[in-house]
Amino acid sequence: MSDYQEILYSVDGPSAVITLNRPDALNALTNNMMTELKHALAAAEQDEQVVGIILTGAGRGFCAGMDMNALDAQATGGDLSAGVEVKKLDADPGDKSMGENFQVAFTYIMSIRKPIIVALNGACAGLGMSIALLCDMRFSSENGKFVTAFAQRGLIAEHGQSWILPRLIGSARALDLLWSSRKVAAEEAMQMGLVNRIIPQDELLNETKAYIQNLADNCSPTSLMMMKQQVYRHMNAPLGEAMKESNKWMAESLKRQDFKEGVASYLEKRSPAFDKINM
Repeated sequence: MSDYQEILYSVDGPSAVITLNRPDALNALTNNMMTELKHALAAAEQDEQVVGIILTGAGRGFCAGMDMNALDAQATGGDLSAGVEVKKLDADPGDKSMGENFQVAFTYIMSIRKPIIVALNGACAGLGMSIALLCDMRFSSENGKFVTAFAQRGLIAEHGQSWILPRLIGSARALDLLWSSRKVAAEEAMQMGLVNRIIPQDELLNETKAYIQNLADNCSPTSLMMMKQQVYRHMNAPLGEAMKESNKWMAESLKRQDFKEGVASYLEKRSPAFDKINM
């Protein structure tokens, strides 16, 4: 879309790339940027060509969190939108059948029907870190640095971090990062499970695209969608309920054309031609 002002959006083969684009402010978030991000995620979700979505930042960082000018306005009794006209963009991404847990603030990201990988090219802080954690995977360059920041601003763990961070790295490590607001470099982030892999800075975007290309070449988009829903729904469910739903969905998958194609392509030693997701 050509009229985005604070993000960039492009589609390259099976990858949609969304770039936070306020590099002079380390891509600090504004209300307009968050509106544009949601709209772009919806566009990528609805594009049949797109198998996976990449979220990254322009310049030397991913996202420094919420714009400090907006936070200052709110801290002094103002409003985050004071004096700023927030753009109106119609966007309703995500699968509402996932339930109310995935319709609160940024949790809609977890209900989007396609994989979302964050390509972390530098600093990732505050609300920017919350958004990154709610995405499906995180690939970092060697320049990646992570900080929660909330305690040093007199705030609490916001935007889902108190829920997702312990599930990724354990409660003690989560409290360490939340309490201390210390900066975590890419290597330590990898060791604790905060990021999935470290890729050289100049190869980060291409390697992330290559990961999605591999999914597009070999995997059923419907299977990717259903697995994502299983993982996030079942993080909220007792084991028995999760098993019953998985058994139901497995029985349904055995009746799909994708299952027949998956078996046939294996026996015929060829690449599969799976159906696209129909919204």
